[in-house]
This record gives sequence, structure tokens and C-alpha cells, in this order.
Amino acid sequence: MGSIRTWSLALVAGIFVVVVAHHRSDADADVGTGGLAAAPPAATAPSAVTPAPASSRVTGLPDFSGLVAENGAAVVNISVVEKPKKMGNLGGSPGDPSDADDPLSQFFRHYQMPSPEHAPPMHGIGSGFIVSPDGYVLTNAHVVADASEVTVKLTDRREFVAKVIGVDKRSDVALIKIAATGLPTVRFGDSSRLKPGQWVVAIGSPFGFANSVTAGVVSATARPLDEAYVPFIQTDAAVNPGNSGGPLFNVDGQVIGINAQIYSRTGGYMGMSFAIPIDLALNVKNQLLTKGKVSRSRIGVGVQPVDQKLATTFGLDRPHGALVSTVEPKSPSERAGLKPGDVITRVNGHVIDESFDLPTVIAEIPPGSEAHIDIWRDHKAREVDVKTVLLDDEPAQAARNESDDGGGKLGIAVRPLDPKEQQQLHTRGRLVVEEVSGPALAAGLQAGDVVLGVNGSGVASVADLKREVARAGHSVALLIQRDEQQRYFSVDIG
Repeated sequence: MGSIRTWSLALVAGIFVVVVAHHRSDADADVGTGGLAAAPPAATAPSAVTPAPASSRVTGLPDFSGLVAENGAAVVNISVVEKPKKMGNLGGSPGDPSDADDPLSQFFRHYQMPSPEHAPPMHGIGSGFIVSPDGYVLTNAHVVADASEVTVKLTDRREFVAKVIGVDKRSDVALIKIAATGLPTVRFGDSSRLKPGQWVVAIGSPFGFANSVTAGVVSATARPLDEAYVPFIQTDAAVNPGNSGGPLFNVDGQVIGINAQIYSRTGGYMGMSFAIPIDLALNVKNQLLTKGKVSRSRIGVGVQPVDQKLATTFGLDRPHGALVSTVEPKSPSERAGLKPGDVITRVNGHVIDESFDLPTVIAEIPPGSEAHIDIWRDHKAREVDVKTVLLDDEPAQAARNESDDGGGKLGIAVRPLDPKEQQQLHTRGRLVVEEVSGPALAAGLQAGDVVLGVNGSGVASVADLKREVARAGHSVALLIQRDEQQRYFSVDIG
């Protein structure tokens, strides 16, 4: 009995030792795994597939080195000596009383020295590019127009004295020629296909640093500046003095413009440069080469922009076109029946969206040709054929567009003009504004303005004016003559 009890106790003690040892081994395993039970090995899971990013519209920055290597040799540096400007006889003539108290003239007379009659010659720099292997070069008119000597330097350091073939100041394009053959040339692109955001490259000689390369994008196209005949290409490619006349390339290495101007308050580059479209420049080049001058057309109208209020007044679905404010007497437009208040929307199929589009399109039509013009008159579309004439003087300036505001009644007091007053004011109008208030004042009318028409209809009396205003809707377009210029003012009348 005692032996059985002893054996039982020994068995229990053995089981206890085994259990304790097992727990210790589990604890040691937990420490090795950071307190976490080790997971049994599992099959390797396939790696997650990262979704492809959405296609980007910008795939990377371009490398222009090939473009520059291919075209750089066709870009030239131009240096000019300007014609001396006469300053007059500073020494004066003997006995000239006007110079008696001039110490400078006394100095020249006392020492019997010749007086300087001309200012020292001025030097200038610019750029250009070779357009034919036999030495024709395109550049800006303002680079060579006043030059007595023009020197062209190539990238191989050869220098040539250039002959000015022709200069067209209206487009700022000039053609010059050097006595050389087998020259590298540029290729031409289509500037009409340019779009804002496209890359462009300028090569030129800013501050005399020949063949400097800058790049940017097209900021805008058909940008009007001071010259009404050039729809400039605006870019943000850095252009500085000396770049004038240099080429503007597209990414295909084709010239699509001639760098001509910058917008600057300091004289240096401020982020906006302007180039002449190559299509226009080549037309000028061809005329200079064949005729020595450029012929342009005109039809004898002055135009102004169409804003929202004028568009509403004339019944247009949106602001567009060129609003005729002036028709010159005995001009092609008058003979064809155009009149103030007409809105020109197309010329020979070319859409006239802005008023500044019209002079450019008309100018490119050969003088003496007919221009088929679509107009908007009396809330209806019409067609007119106008025979163009040669532009031989300064064209009528487009009226400036000003902001209009106001509401309520018209707010002007008018009186008839007598024939003598009409002659003094050089007007065919018969009503002059004496007082301005309310909507008319807000719209910009002034005392002394001559009222010529309302909504495209002429008015010759106070009764005519009242009748046309009564027939109008919520706004009227008054054709006003001021200082021998005509333009429309949109006046809200409620």
C-alpha cells in the first residue's frame, strides 16, 4: 500500500515537471517572436499590381540641341552704323546775332575751328536669318532702316557688308543681301497653325552675344500692338535688345516668326516678347524682292470693337466682328453701300472676330480686287462686294473701346447745328449735345459731341432722335462725332 502511494506521487511529480518544461519552452519561443506566436509558413502571395498613372498631356521637357545644331549656322549677327543726324551749324555764321551770346559758337570762331554739324554716328546690333543660299537675309526694318552701313557676321566668323534690298516699316520687315553663295538656310513653317502652349525657340544676339538660344511657349496668337497690320505672336521666350530680327522656331525646326518687340518697363525682358508671323513676313519679302515695295489695300472705313452691350443693341448673338463707325466720303465702302452701324463679320471667307482682324485681312488683298464682305445690318445678315484700292496714306484709326455703364433714360439735351457751325466742326451731323447726365454721362458722352445716328439709322433732327430712341430696346448705340473722329457709344435706357 505504501509502495503504491509512493509510485503515484512520483508519477504526479513527473507529469508536473513535463508541463512546466513545456511552458518554459513556449515562453522562450514567444520572446524570440516578440511575444507573438509564429505563423505557419504560407504560400507566397502575388505582389499587388500598381495601377498605371493616367496619361499626362505633358510627357517631358524637350531637348532643343538638335534643332540648334541644325539651324544655328543660318542665324546671323547684324551690326549697323546709323546715318549721322544733322545738329545744325553750332559755330554759326559770321555776324549771326542769334549766336552772339553762345559760348560754344564763340569758342569755334575764336579758334577758327570747323563746327560739328552732325552728331557722332550711332551703332546698333540686331539679328537675322538666311532665307536663300545666295545670301538673302530677313531681319527687322527697325534694325536697318536708318543705317548707313550694315555688316553681317556668320557663325564661321566671316563678315560681309550687306545691301538693303527693301524696308517695310508697317510690318517691321526688311530684306538685305550679302555677296556669298552656298549658305545654310532655314526652313519655314505655317504660323497660322500655332496654338498657345506650344514650345518655341528663339536664336539671336541679345546684347551682342551671338547665337544665344532661349526657349518658351506661345502665350497668344494674333495679338494686336501699335501696328494694325501685324497680328503678333506673343511668347515667353526671353528676348532682349539685339534679338530683333532673329528667327522664332517651332519644335520641328521651322521658322514661324521674326522676333520684333518686347513689353518692358525697364528696357529688358519682362516675360513677354512678340514675333511677326512668318506667313506675313514672307509675303512682304516677296514683294520687296520683286517690286521693291509693299502694296496693301484699304476700303475706307474706320472700325471699333463690339462689346456685349453693342452686340445686344445690334441684335448679335455674341460680341464679334468689326463695327463700322466711319465711312470715308467717296471711298470704296461708300460706293458699295456700307454705312456706320454695319458689323463686318467675314471678308472673302475669313472670319472677322475682332475689329483689329479687318485691316490685316483687307491689306493682304491685292489692290483693285473685290472683297466679298459679310455684314450684319438691321438684325439681318447681308453681303456686300467692295473693290479695294491702294493704301497710299495712313489708314483710319480704329476707335478705342471704353467701358460703358448706366441705366434709365438717355440723359442728353441736344440742339440743331446751323450751317456755319457744321462747317466749323467739319461735320455732316445736325445735332450737337449741350448737356449730359445720367446714362449718357456714364457711357462717356460729352457736351459738344455731334449726334450722327442711332442704332445704325441717321438722325437729322430732334424728332428723328426721339423717334429712334423710342423704337430702341433697353439700350441704344449712338454714333457720335468728337474731334473729327466717329465712334459708337452704347447707352442703357432701361
